[in-house]
Amino acid sequence: MFRGAETHARSVFKAISWRTLGTLDTFAISWFFTGRVEIAGSIAGFEIVTKIAWYYLHERVWAAIPWGRRRID
Repeated sequence: MFRGAETHARSVFKAISWRTLGTLDTFAISWFFTGRVEIAGSIAGFEIVTKIAWYYLHERVWAAIPWGRRRID
């Protein structure tokens, strides 16, 4: 269904590495605003799962869209 230049494994790895950075950011912001490590950890732990799935889907959809790509002859 989602055919593109990248493999599914590459998209998954990119999603995980990007979310790791994003989750550290979410944790730091949550800790700053709440002052509680437990709450910050809960927020960061929940959002890492949902955002990996959204990022993967987003990458695969864009991989299937030819718009904006240069043709390699």
